[in-house]
Amino acid sequence: VQLQASGGGLAQAGGSLNLSCRLSGIVKDVADMGWFRQAPEKERELVAVVADYGSTNYADSVKGRFTISRDNARAITLRMNSLKVEDSAVYYCRARVRPMGSNTGTFVWGQGTLVTVSS
Repeated sequence: VQLQASGGGLAQAGGSLNLSCRLSGIVKDVADMGWFRQAPEKERELVAVVADYGSTNYADSVKGRFTISRDNARAITLRMNSLKVEDSAVYYCRARVRPMGSNTGTFVWGQGTLVTVSS
């Protein structure tokens, strides 16, 4: 089971970027999926998460600027608008899944993708 992230890169302040994440492999089901980020010398923090039934939650710092959507049961997109320099970080996708034969959820992390916002 793997999460494959794509997108990111370099943008100017005020610009936009999109991040996509897709789960591959066999699982019983996928619950919430979301994005976290980690800037240098800072702890990893939640950016946005979307539940399997569509409910979303955002960090206060990105509300009104970022939008997370569930493309299907196994894929999400994070649309980042009005980017700020402080949005620069490595962004990580995470999914909560139930493996086959298990009723216990477990977290799967994708590889990080770098977002750099220049002033």
